[in-house]
Amino acid sequence: MQLSAKYQAILEIMQKVWQDQYPSDNIIKEYLRNRKYIGSKDRKFITNTIWDIIRHRSRLEFDCESCEPRMLLLAYMQQKSEDFDIAADGSSYGLACVDKIEKQKLQHLKTEAYPPYIEYECPKWLYEKINNDALVEALNTTAPADIRANFISREDAKNKLQKEGLFFSYTPYSPYGLRSAERLNLQNCMAYQNGEIEVQDEASQLGAILCDVRTEHKIIDYCCGAGGKSLLLGAILNNKGTIFAHDKNPQRMENLSPRATRLNIKNIQKITELKPNDKFDRFIIDAPCSGSGTWRRSPDAKYRLTPKQLKAIEQAQTEILQIAGKHLTPDGRIVYMTCSVLPEENEQRIENFLKENPHFSTVDMEKLWERKLELPYPLVEKRWLKCSPLSTGTDGFFVCVLQKK
Repeated sequence: MQLSAKYQAILEIMQKVWQDQYPSDNIIKEYLRNRKYIGSKDRKFITNTIWDIIRHRSRLEFDCESCEPRMLLLAYMQQKSEDFDIAADGSSYGLACVDKIEKQKLQHLKTEAYPPYIEYECPKWLYEKINNDALVEALNTTAPADIRANFISREDAKNKLQKEGLFFSYTPYSPYGLRSAERLNLQNCMAYQNGEIEVQDEASQLGAILCDVRTEHKIIDYCCGAGGKSLLLGAILNNKGTIFAHDKNPQRMENLSPRATRLNIKNIQKITELKPNDKFDRFIIDAPCSGSGTWRRSPDAKYRLTPKQLKAIEQAQTEILQIAGKHLTPDGRIVYMTCSVLPEENEQRIENFLKENPHFSTVDMEKLWERKLELPYPLVEKRWLKCSPLSTGTDGFFVCVLQKK
């Protein structure tokens, strides 16, 4: 593809992304899937450029005083010192030439200092909630690719991947985890196809480990979605016992069965509803949340989130915690998790629950961590675990274990 054609493709993707209706990852994949003639190098250029623009969206919109995708793209290209005669040549499949009005706008882009929330690429209302410049900045970096070994040691998995030309290092905390500095497509990897590895961020792996499950436990993964934690729990239990997988929207569990087949996990049973007398030893809640902890992987998500949506999410989290409390055995535990860094979805949810349910208390996270992982606890707060790119080098992730007194 000519450079101008590649930028035209980028503009077409941007026009859909800037509608803030669907995840950018899905939009990019669908666009490229429908254009198989685009070569691998051009696909990489288009994809990397789109994500770079999204990560600098706030600054570009501030500089241009516009949200119009073409103007933002031109400003980005100017910052990259592209030759517009080549990169916007007006050819049949290329980006249209820059007109006089656009040239004037490009000559008068704002040059004043960015307000902090613009500097750190975050909508103002979310920036104020997080109230941590270093964390907001870290969440706008590119995440590494984490995977885990499945039914083999991570040493064996690392060696098998290396033979396929894929190089990983060990994650610092999870005994199953491997990490690559680059995002990789593992679909054609033999270790992946054979079910010896699975994609999962280290923080999510830690969440599953800290559930502290045993084969005699009755376990439910209540908001399981595609079942990432259920699948790891199944491997931890070596296919013994039963993990009940539930999601309010059964369609989210469609990929669970094929994933379980590939990974040779046989102890997961999907259920659609709870019966009044159902009681569980481990009620695991991977709660619906803002996903703010995953902004390194999905930087567009922060622009799709609204205050109204966040309030609805908080209400859902409260209701799910109450359901868990009613379906617990006398010695049972609730394991509450989110992939969020927002206090409203994390510690504030727990504190509100404990006020209304004084017969529950938090499990000492330091003791649990050191018993399950045999590693020094990396944080100060012991009531819950707050992972982040700053504290643990992972996605933002929250874990709290609640025990009936």
